[in-house]
Amino acid sequence: MYVCICRQVTDRDIHEAVAQGACRMRDLREQLGVSAQCGKCANCAHAVLKEARECCADGACQQPA
Repeated sequence: MYVCICRQVTDRDIHEAVAQGACRMRDLREQLGVSAQCGKCANCAHAVLKEARECCADGACQQPA
């Protein structure tokens, strides 16, 4: 699902960024550009970030190939 239309960022992109060490919205903004333009994606991106961090904490996240 697209989270940020301005930068074409998907929930999968966010999960991959978290698997690579992103843990804050600032990290997503720096790595993916999330919420850097119009900002309408901020709430959704934050929810996906939280979900991705929980998945990684459970050991379910995988490093991207």
